[in-house]
This record gives sequence, C-alpha cells and structure tokens, in this order.
Amino acid sequence: MKKIAFFTATRAEFGFFTPLLKRVESTEGLEYRLIVSGTHLAPGFGKTIDQIEGRFKIDKRIEMLLDSDSGIGAGKSMALTQISLVEALDELDPDILLVAGDRYESLAAASSATLLGVPVAHFSGGELTFGSIDDPIRHAITKLSHLHFTATQAYRKRVIQMGEAPQRVFNVGEIGLENIENIRLLSKEELQKRLGLAFKKRNLIVTFHPETVKKDSADDFKELLFALKELQDTLVILTRSNADAGGRKINEMIDRFVSETDFAVAFTSLGQQNYLSALQYVDAVVGNSSSGIIEAPSFKTATINIGERQRGRVQAESIINAPAKKDEILSAIKTIYSDSFREKLQKVKNPYEKRGGCDMVIQTLLNHDLNSLIPKGFYDIDFKLPKEGQDG
Repeated sequence: MKKIAFFTATRAEFGFFTPLLKRVESTEGLEYRLIVSGTHLAPGFGKTIDQIEGRFKIDKRIEMLLDSDSGIGAGKSMALTQISLVEALDELDPDILLVAGDRYESLAAASSATLLGVPVAHFSGGELTFGSIDDPIRHAITKLSHLHFTATQAYRKRVIQMGEAPQRVFNVGEIGLENIENIRLLSKEELQKRLGLAFKKRNLIVTFHPETVKKDSADDFKELLFALKELQDTLVILTRSNADAGGRKINEMIDRFVSETDFAVAFTSLGQQNYLSALQYVDAVVGNSSSGIIEAPSFKTATINIGERQRGRVQAESIINAPAKKDEILSAIKTIYSDSFREKLQKVKNPYEKRGGCDMVIQTLLNHDLNSLIPKGFYDIDFKLPKEGQDG
C-alpha cells in the first residue's frame, strides 16, 4: 500500500486537490494522508478546515499563521510551518508528498520533505505570474520535486527546460476543473437562499489579492472600488483576500465598501460548491484571482483580469486584461456586455481542460517506483554554446 500525503494551506489549494483526494481514497493500492495548515485553521479567513472535516479524514493540523500583514510575518509563518512539518512527515512516513502551486507554505512543505528524503510531486509547475513573488517560489518547488504534473503542454515544456527529465513531467491539465463535473451545482434559487442575496439583471464576482512584488496594492484596489461604485444597478459579490502580505488591508477596504453601499455583499469564503455554482449566474469574474483564469472559462463566463498578478499565464479568449485604473476597468466592464463579446463567449474553450487528468496522476502514482525517485539527475537540453565574446 502506497501512502500518498497531501499538503493544503488555502481554500483554492484544497479545491484543486479534492477530485484527486477522492480518487486516491477509492483506489486499491493507495491511501492518503492529509496535512492541513495555513488559512484553513484561521477564523479570520473562514476557518475552512470545517469544510474539509466533513469530507475527509485529517491526519495532521499545522498551526502557522501569525497575526501579521507583512513579508516578515509571512517569513516567520513559513519557518513555523517547516518546524511542524518535518515532525508530521517523520511520523506519517509517506511514500510521496503532493504539493500544489506557488505558495510559501508549499515551499516549506517541499523543503521539509527534501530534508527527510521524501519524494515530492508538484502540481502547476512551469507557470508564470509576473505580479507576485510566486514565480521564484514555484520554480524552487519544481527543483525540489521529483514528479511534475503540469496544467498545459507549454508549462510542461518549461519544467523540462528547468532540467527536469521529460519522463517525470506529465501534462494532466488543471485537475481541479474535474470538480465542475463531480459537484452538484446549485440552482439559482438554491444559491440565493443559501447566500442570502438576490441576483440582479447584472452580477459580478470580485476577488482581489495583493500584488506581492509591490509594497502596497491598496491604491490599485482603490481604483477597482472607484469603478465598482459606478455600478449601482449591479450585484457585486466580493470575496475577501488571501493571507498574502497586504491582504488584511484589502479586506478592511472591502468591509468599508460594503458598509457604504447597498448593492455589494462580501464573503470570507464562499466554499467550493457555492463559488462554482455562482460562476453559472454572474456575468464576469473581476479582479486578479487565478479562478478567473482557470475556472471561469469553463462556464463561458467573462473575466476582467486587473493588473499584473496573473500576467504570464496561458489565457482563454474570455479574458480581458485591464490596468488598475478606474476608467480602464469601466471600459472592460462595458465590453463584456457588448453583443460581439457575448457572442464570442459562447465559442470559448478553456486551455486548462484535459480529460482524464486525475486518471493519469493515479496511474503514475500506482505504476511508478516511488523509491527510485531520489536522487534525481539534471536533464540537459542540447544547445550550442555561444562563441567566445558573444552573448549567450
């Protein structure tokens, strides 16, 4: 029996892993170990561990969040994560650790596994997000990992460029999209009752996170709020920011905006079923969340992607990129309601959709000799060295 450890520290990460967790749970020869940390345990971020407990057995809880809104706080939280994780992994003794994405908590998890000689499988490597510190973290996790499951062929190529052997890099698509097929999506009436709201003729979901390459994203978010104030005839559903440095300041601005308007509501966490259900009924996802890039196109729902945080990702044609300026945002909102854009939406294909992604991961975990993954080599791509005196 192979023990497959999952590490999750955020609501988005858990949603991503949910279909794979279910598959591991039901696959003979595999069993999971679930390690939960980060914002899942924090009341200020929705305490989403309560949603996990009703669905999966949790093997370890890792307390690590500090009451801080700075890079120093994030660094200390990362250190606390690693202190507890090495002990948790030593006790659980998994055959492999699964981590996703580009969060600093995931880097701490991958580092801990490396120190204990536990192989790491990384999901969503090879991506680019120029507006955050995530890129170097993501690439560092790639180099600490032994199996790689990427979301597109372009990302697979990039991971191989980083020296990872092609036979260990698999394009499985965005496996979290399988939630759309597996979860019962709510009717509009059910969703309205559950959330305590009434949809209007026009409806938007707004999620904005800090651009962590900047010291302060508050001015950018202020421009978005200025634009939203012009939309008196629109229901604006805001979801609060994540635990990145600067997130609490954004959340304070959200609370103030909601208190000063009668057309906006805010949620710390909608939950997976509610959020995916809402994507059926809103006109667009507005902000800089990865959900606007990855999930929204599957519903043929428009996205207005603001600023630099997601720049560099592969994008569907349903996405409009706009700078963090009030007039530019309002222009993008006007565009999504145009007849030509609504017609284009109906033909949109999500580049992250790939059937059988979870199946490919399961077969890899079953058939691969996990004991042989460490140590790993460096895959050299053939290239010609520049002549002496020339730039490389």
